[in-house]
Amino acid sequence: MTNYHFIGIKGSGMSALAQILSDMNKNVQGSDVEKRFFTQIPLENKGISLLPFKAENIQEGQTVIASAAYNETNEEVRAAGEKNIQVHSYPDFLGSFIQNFTSIAVTGSHGKTTTTGLLSHVLSEARQTSYLIGDGTGKGRENSEYFVFEACEYRRHFLNYHPDYAIMTNIDFDHPDYFKDVEDVFEAFQEMADQVKKAIIACGDDQHLKHVTANVPVIYYGLDSDNDFQAKDIYTDEEGTHFDCYIRSESYGSFTIPGYGTHHVLNALSVIALCHYENIEREILEERLRNFEGVKRRFTEKQVGTQILVDDYAHHPTEIRATIESAMKKYNDREIIAIFQPHTFSRTEAFMDEFAETLKDADTVYLCDIFSSAREKKAELRIEDLQHKIPGAKILKEENVDVLKEHTTGVLLFMGAGDVQKFQAAYESRAAVK
Repeated sequence: MTNYHFIGIKGSGMSALAQILSDMNKNVQGSDVEKRFFTQIPLENKGISLLPFKAENIQEGQTVIASAAYNETNEEVRAAGEKNIQVHSYPDFLGSFIQNFTSIAVTGSHGKTTTTGLLSHVLSEARQTSYLIGDGTGKGRENSEYFVFEACEYRRHFLNYHPDYAIMTNIDFDHPDYFKDVEDVFEAFQEMADQVKKAIIACGDDQHLKHVTANVPVIYYGLDSDNDFQAKDIYTDEEGTHFDCYIRSESYGSFTIPGYGTHHVLNALSVIALCHYENIEREILEERLRNFEGVKRRFTEKQVGTQILVDDYAHHPTEIRATIESAMKKYNDREIIAIFQPHTFSRTEAFMDEFAETLKDADTVYLCDIFSSAREKKAELRIEDLQHKIPGAKILKEENVDVLKEHTTGVLLFMGAGDVQKFQAAYESRAAVK
C-alpha cells in the first residue's frame, strides 16, 4: 500500500486532499508548523498523524506531496532530494489524481469555495462523488465516479489541471502581487478553458467570461435573458431566496436556496446547469439546493445575545459587497456593522478606493490592522490610510473590542482572509451582551 506524506499538511487544499486519501483507505501522515489551525481538526478526527517538520519524516517508499508554500529551504524537501525521492507539488499531484474520475473544476475570482461546496452537496446525493473544497473540507469514496474540486487561479496553479468540466464563476482583478491587471487574469482563464475536455459552465453576466473561447461547448448561466440557464422572478423571505429557472427560455422549475444575495442565485444556477448536463434528476436538485448549509467561513452566523455575528472570508471589494448585500437582504431591519481586516499590503494598496466605496454600504465601519503575507515585504501603508477615505470609520484593536457592544441589535460582519477571527473570539470572550 502506498504511504503518503504531506509537507505543509495544514494548508486548506493539502488538508482536504489528505482527508480524501485517508477516506480511500490510504496510509496518510503529514508535517507542518506547530501553530494550531482549524484545518487540522478533521485530520485529527480521522487519526492522521501530524508531525513537526523533521528530515527524519522522509522515508523510502513514500509518495511525498508538498504545499506550494515550501521549497528547498524546507528540511524535509531537502531530505527528499538527498534520498532521490520525488516531491510532488500539490497542484501537480492533484492534476494527475483527478484523471481517475469524471472531474469538475470550480474556478473563478470569487465564489468558487461556496460553489464547490454546493455542487458537492448536490452531486453526492445522486452519484458516487469525492470532493475537495477550499475551506479545508475533503471527502473521498473509493468507488467514486465524480471528483469535484476547487481550482485556484493564483500563480496559474489551475493550469496543472485538465478537467472534464469547468465551472467559471467570474473573472476579476485580484492577487496584484502576481497578476498585472484584469487582462492578465483573463489570459490565465483562457488558458484554463483550452484544457477542459467536455464542457465549460460560465457566468454569462460576467463581462469577461462572455469572451472566453474553447474547443468544447460553453454553457452560459445568469440573470440576463441571453443566457442558456436564466433565473427569473427572484424574491426572498425568511426561508431564503426563491427563483424560477429557465433553460433556453423554457421553464425548468422553481428552486429555493437558504442564502441571500444575487451571488447565491448565480452559484445555484451554475450547479443546476452542470447537473442538467449530466442528467441529474431535478427532484434531487430541488431538495439539495434547499437544504445546503454552506461552507466554512462563508457567512457563518452565530447569535450572541441580541446580536448576530458573521464570520466571512471576504477580502476583495467584490466579495465584501456581496457579504454586505447578503446581510442587508436577510436582516433588513438591523444595523449592519462591517469589521474588516485588509489582507496583504499589495491588495490594500491596489484596491484602496474600491475598499472604501464598498465598505460605505455598511451602517458602521471598523478597520483592523493590515494582515501581511509572508511573501511580501512590509510596506509604508497603514490602516489609517484606508480609514481617512471612509467617513466615520474607526480602528478596532483586540483590547478595545468592547466598543462593539454599543450595536445592541446589530449584525457584525467580521471580514478578512487573515486572522480577523481573533477579533471575533476576543469579543465573544467578553461580550456578555445584554
